[in-house]
Amino acid sequence: MPEQKTQPTVCPTCGAITTATGHLCHPFPPSKPYVCEYCGAETTDPRHMCYEQVEHLAYQCEHCGRLAAKAETLCHPKRIAGA
Repeated sequence: MPEQKTQPTVCPTCGAITTATGHLCHPFPPSKPYVCEYCGAETTDPRHMCYEQVEHLAYQCEHCGRLAAKAETLCHPKRIAGA
């Protein structure tokens, strides 16, 4: 789950207003490492993608094309057919 900032920002890619530090269209590196809920690795890469997460990809952002396992991590998610 992305860290929350106190001041909202506008994503330069999709125009969404967000307080999430790791908004996925234009992610900001987290201030501290986090543990991936799929593989358990500790990382600071906001675009970390592991084999375990790839198996759960079910959504694509309609604006930037980014893939994700959870709709809430994308600004304009669309479920991938057959996922």
